[in-house]
Amino acid sequence: MITLRDVTLRRGVKVVLDTATVTLQPGEKIGLVGRNGAGKSSLFSLLTNRLHADAGDVDMPPRWRMAEVAQNMPETDDGATDFVLQGDIPLMEAQAALAAAEAADDGHAIADAHHAISDAGGFDARARAQAMLMGLGFKKAQLDAPVNSFSGGWRMRLQLARALMCPADLMLMDEPTNHLDLDALVWLEAWLQRYDGTLIVISHDREFLDAITRVTLHLEDAKLTRYTGNYTAFEEMRAERMLQQQASFEKQKERMAHLQKFIDRFKAKASKAKQAQSRVKALARMEKLAPVLTASDFSFEFREPLSLPNPMLAMQDVACGYRSETAGDKIIVHDINRSVLAGQRIGILGANGQGKSTLVKTVARMQPALGGTVTEGKGLAIGYFAQQEMDVLRPGDSPLVHMIRLARDCGPPGREQELRNFLGQFRFEGDMVNQTVGTLSGGEKARLVLAMLVWQRPNLLLMDEPTNHLDLDTREALSMALNEFEGTVMLVSHDRALLREVCDEFWLVTHGGVKPFDGDLDDYQRWLLDTAKEQAKSLKEGGASKLASSSTSNRKEDRKAAALARQQRVDDVKPLRKELIKIDNRLGVLFAERDKIEALFAEGKLPPAELAEKGKRLKVVTDEIEKLESRWLEVSTQIDVMTAESS
Repeated sequence: MITLRDVTLRRGVKVVLDTATVTLQPGEKIGLVGRNGAGKSSLFSLLTNRLHADAGDVDMPPRWRMAEVAQNMPETDDGATDFVLQGDIPLMEAQAALAAAEAADDGHAIADAHHAISDAGGFDARARAQAMLMGLGFKKAQLDAPVNSFSGGWRMRLQLARALMCPADLMLMDEPTNHLDLDALVWLEAWLQRYDGTLIVISHDREFLDAITRVTLHLEDAKLTRYTGNYTAFEEMRAERMLQQQASFEKQKERMAHLQKFIDRFKAKASKAKQAQSRVKALARMEKLAPVLTASDFSFEFREPLSLPNPMLAMQDVACGYRSETAGDKIIVHDINRSVLAGQRIGILGANGQGKSTLVKTVARMQPALGGTVTEGKGLAIGYFAQQEMDVLRPGDSPLVHMIRLARDCGPPGREQELRNFLGQFRFEGDMVNQTVGTLSGGEKARLVLAMLVWQRPNLLLMDEPTNHLDLDTREALSMALNEFEGTVMLVSHDRALLREVCDEFWLVTHGGVKPFDGDLDDYQRWLLDTAKEQAKSLKEGGASKLASSSTSNRKEDRKAAALARQQRVDDVKPLRKELIKIDNRLGVLFAERDKIEALFAEGKLPPAELAEKGKRLKVVTDEIEKLESRWLEVSTQIDVMTAESS
């Protein structure tokens, strides 16, 4: 276990931890939450010995292997798969031992090394690494491409995959979802749910935390508080505590009344469409957590648009992509025939590289359409939040300079003091208004872009991954502001909580086209997981797994080692077959129980108390069936691969 006893930690003059005491059990999955700057990353540095406590004790099992996603940008010409494989320390050590044994021509040591490689999972390590890369969004053609050939965001995905390859007892993850799209995020969730070590993750994605964690550590005012449960459970318990602090709560009544007004308003407006019902549930959560949400010291709202053209715009046979004077135009999405109406809330889904951002940039007039016609409604005013904030910010200018230029060139006009006061609403106070943008944090840059959007009074908001650098409080403020916005919203985001709370319908960008997605986010996630399983199965069946070993000139020793490896694989299959039988038996029991409960529901004769109890039990049974079916597929695929290699 990990134990902190009366730990005090300082960074300069700031106290990050003040006599913190907490115990974390082996195998627990913990979400570490707190506002930006609270000291979450400093706590990680304490656990990895990069920092040392000023007082108190930190105890960890001495033999635990630790994995952490490196934050530096990798610089190497190694292939992507080889780079990821290097994260598997036991396998690398076994392969180094094999190379040394072969150099010494030591037959016994060679056999021992092959056994060590087998124990480290070397027979399918390459396939596992490649399946991992494909799960994170890499294409087959990129699996052996040099690391240096990828952009920054993709190299950070490689760092993530490399950390996941390590068979670690403790894994530390600091904002692992920042460089992922929704497809890769869903895959990562499924992987971490199967991980059996201890996990501590810093994230501002509430649905990611809810899916992965069962313990929440809240870092606030240098105090570390442990809550049993995921992020939603933590919010509810925290809300109960705040309700008990009546003096503080009285001051929040005005904001709570405002919150309740907008919740009632949008719950009443929502249609019976599946997507809208998902949004109603999200708003109901906000109603339950009113004390927490109103306690936030940050809120804002979009100004009422000057006009609401309907339709906002219409696209006829539109093609989106990039112009090139040398290589010709590159069309990514084509034959788009869609209209955007006043008041719509559209979530844009699709795998990385399919063209979501390209579509948004085209609508935002950041790049021209390569074909077709975009007809804009009279009085259309677009507000664009770029995925890369620096696309719309100048690093050498201050927030105040940005606002002065915006008021002068785009309007509405405003005096300098008025602009200073306005920036204060977005936490730019005092000398911060004159600080250069290049020195601001990611969250501060995002808030500046939000401020610039609000000032322009748009009637169409185009938002491309607006939450990447926002903490949870700011995300909640953004969700409320978007819900109250009178205009139209088109949203690209991997933050499922935001998509659920804001969007009534979804467009899917895939295979070069744009079409409506008939379903909600749960349907989309199931579709993504099914697709990922098929890709992984195809990769393994295609013979991607090979024993990672160096070549040797001694053919006799090679044959001996290969025979040993084949026998080891045969032995390894036996426990997997036993596990498969156990899974089949358990699934039979669960299917029978599920059918029985569903039959009781169909009869409609259960009293309310028993109905609630059976509903909870059905959720437990369904979740276990889903996990067992996923494990069944994984074990079956592994048996198929091992059997094929042994034949």
